[in-house]
Amino acid sequence: MQPPEIFDRAARRRHRDRAAADFGAHDFLRAAMLDGIADRLDAVKRDFADVLDLGCFRGEYTPRPGARVARVDPGFAFARAAGGVQGDEDRLPFADESFDLIVAAGTLDGVSDLPGALALARRSLRPDGLFLGAFVGGSSLPQLRAAFRGAEERAVARLHPLVDVRSAGDLLMRAGFALPVADVETLSVGYGGLGRLLDDLRGMASNNALVDRHPLRRDTLARAAGAFAARADADGRVRERFDLVFLTGWAPSPDQPKPARRGSASASLAAALRGGGERAPGA
Repeated sequence: MQPPEIFDRAARRRHRDRAAADFGAHDFLRAAMLDGIADRLDAVKRDFADVLDLGCFRGEYTPRPGARVARVDPGFAFARAAGGVQGDEDRLPFADESFDLIVAAGTLDGVSDLPGALALARRSLRPDGLFLGAFVGGSSLPQLRAAFRGAEERAVARLHPLVDVRSAGDLLMRAGFALPVADVETLSVGYGGLGRLLDDLRGMASNNALVDRHPLRRDTLARAAGAFAARADADGRVRERFDLVFLTGWAPSPDQPKPARRGSASASLAAALRGGGERAPGA
């Protein structure tokens, strides 16, 4: 059974094509994600010969020297600018076990079949290959969501639902990754008005691409702008929140470390607690 289409794929491609020309003026979230991915990769002491930049935007991600990089993006303009191919994350055009490392920064929150996309990424990795992903999730954009809720005459979805860090970890396990880790970093960005925030969202191709979307009327937008402005601090700026959810997972391999077998501990927790923190016998 095919999962429901949450996002309009054609609209998503159009949004990305329109954003491509001026993306550099709105790329701060992507840059923060790539910085976070680089920090996590620095802790891995091994080489990666074949790398996939999944959701490549303009191809800003630079792997370690000597690696071969394939790039794919849902938008034609980004794919062309990066020297890659156009394709959706849940419809990857690659054979199984093609890569040692897959990096996905900034697009997974807009994928209709996110569990399927993660499963495809895991299948595209060689045994003991590494997946590093990042996307906007959690409790992001609370000020914008509240402004629209107060401005609408009836409930209308203006922003798509977001994946929180716990659900992200569950999805990694469901996709078959070994040693899965999901964590979150939060950015706070000040905006002088609703228009500037909406410009950023359009500029990073994060505007509404839901299948069930409705036109935004001018009077609704004006009310939302007023509600947003009312949330400004003493400096006249509204602090908006972006939760960046990071994913780390490994393709299973026989030589990976395994969790200890249940019941294999040499001393019980109860005994340790009774000892008041003293070392267990033989320790």
